[in-house]
Amino acid sequence: MNLVYINSINGLSKTALEAVTYAKKLGSDVCVITNGAASNDLLSTLGIYGANKVLIDARIDGQDPGQLVKLVWAAAQKTGASTIVFSHDLVGKAVAPRLSVRLKAGLVAGAVSLPENDGTIKVNVFSGKAFGYVRVNTSQRIISLLPNSIQPEQTGQNCPVEAFDSQAGTSQIVVKATKKAEGTIALPEAELVVSAGRGLKGPENWGMIEDLAAALGAATACSRPVADIGWRPHHEHVGQTGIAIRPNLYIAAGISGAIQHLAGVNGSKVIVVINTDAEAPFFKSANYGIIGDAFEVIPRFTEAIKRFKEAQH
Repeated sequence: MNLVYINSINGLSKTALEAVTYAKKLGSDVCVITNGAASNDLLSTLGIYGANKVLIDARIDGQDPGQLVKLVWAAAQKTGASTIVFSHDLVGKAVAPRLSVRLKAGLVAGAVSLPENDGTIKVNVFSGKAFGYVRVNTSQRIISLLPNSIQPEQTGQNCPVEAFDSQAGTSQIVVKATKKAEGTIALPEAELVVSAGRGLKGPENWGMIEDLAAALGAATACSRPVADIGWRPHHEHVGQTGIAIRPNLYIAAGISGAIQHLAGVNGSKVIVVINTDAEAPFFKSANYGIIGDAFEVIPRFTEAIKRFKEAQH
């Protein structure tokens, strides 16, 4: 049995569907454990992505790592799971290592592939600058899956949902779940991201970045200096000290490409850099580079995308 923990407090995220798909591809039946007040109808759709059953403890409605460790531990005892899968997000990073100690189970953190025939799993290391290969020899193993490492696949049908009493007790830490703004795309889940830095000269010029993101159906992001001076909110900061992302397409305008920024975005499948400085270090990491003024390039880029989409209809 493979067990998957998902955070369903704000609905079913793409990373949750990725984790269920990954567990299904590992072989064996898949049981999902979750918490909060998500409806049974919603949770049952996890069966479409490979789950055979969903367990939910609705009394745990926060994200206290101590409670969640007890929740997943209790589910692991009930199901006899040999493999436990998390998303490698803020919750997974907090819970998986603690659970690993409690179960004395080997932990593979930041997996980007399915296991090889010998059980070796590829992981991101050194802030995405290199890959490592990990094999655990314990009877149980825990794997946290890096977002956008695998695409969700619909392979089944709705599955049963059961109430579960984990006896995790009352949290001593109050952690409130927050909802993302309507219409926005969470950066860790985004497949397309448009980002900008100080080259935009001020927050009043961010409209063209948002217009391009809207045309692409992308999330918006920024460099650390932009967040630090208050041009953009800190939850949009990508980089070594911000959010690490792995989108299919990352467009960066007016960002020089310091190593700290690259550490958070170098997992992107395609990087497009727009900068007036032909010597900007970001060009060395880019798949495509445009040497030009973002104030001229971005609007033309946006219009070209709109025309392309119109031609498809």
